[in-house]
Amino acid sequence: MRISEVDFGAKQPVDGYGPDFFRLGGVAHPAPLLVAPGIVQGWGGYADHETLLALAGQVDVLLIGTGGQIAHIPTELREVLEAAGLGVEAMDSPAACRTYNVLLSEARRVALAVLPVG
Repeated sequence: MRISEVDFGAKQPVDGYGPDFFRLGGVAHPAPLLVAPGIVQGWGGYADHETLLALAGQVDVLLIGTGGQIAHIPTELREVLEAAGLGVEAMDSPAACRTYNVLLSEARRVALAVLPVG
């Protein structure tokens, strides 16, 4: 079997997480967190629509990590984001981090908004 190293270029994949942080490029950032092209910043959670709406036109898909368990995101949030042209996929935060890394390695226009794991 041939194993190839993934080159993320200047983009930073999620390389770890804990109960109250997510690590990118070896640096821990407090949760909740938003990661998008050129952006690594705190996120205000489901009520913080404006921060996510600012991604419209910059990304094709927004992965929302719902914490340690899969959960539905608020219907209003999903409707507002989809009306702005953002594709939204909700999953538990560990799965969202893994999916983000895969899409990032494929040079997709992706963003990640994640709640703490637990």
